[in-house]
Amino acid sequence: MKFFVWLIRILIFIAFLVLALANLQEGSLNLLAGYTWSAPMILIGLVFFVIGALAGLLAALPGWFRRGRELARLRRELQVAREGRDPADLPPFPPIM
Repeated sequence: MKFFVWLIRILIFIAFLVLALANLQEGSLNLLAGYTWSAPMILIGLVFFVIGALAGLLAALPGWFRRGRELARLRRELQVAREGRDPADLPPFPPIM
């Protein structure tokens, strides 16, 4: 099964490589205030891909931190339940949101 997964990965890589080599012509991007940026099309596509990936990661960060705090709270409650302590004796958790 791993062979097929690697075969698919290699085929996708080759497809992207062919796409990159086919888009070496110059392209220009018209920006605000009359500025233009001229670069190969593949470079323009790569820049916007990286910007999109970073924006997606930045948008996912609050959810990751929220789940981490929730997981810590649940682990603490599980530890309290296993030790048989009263949860009312513990200091309160900070609000999740």
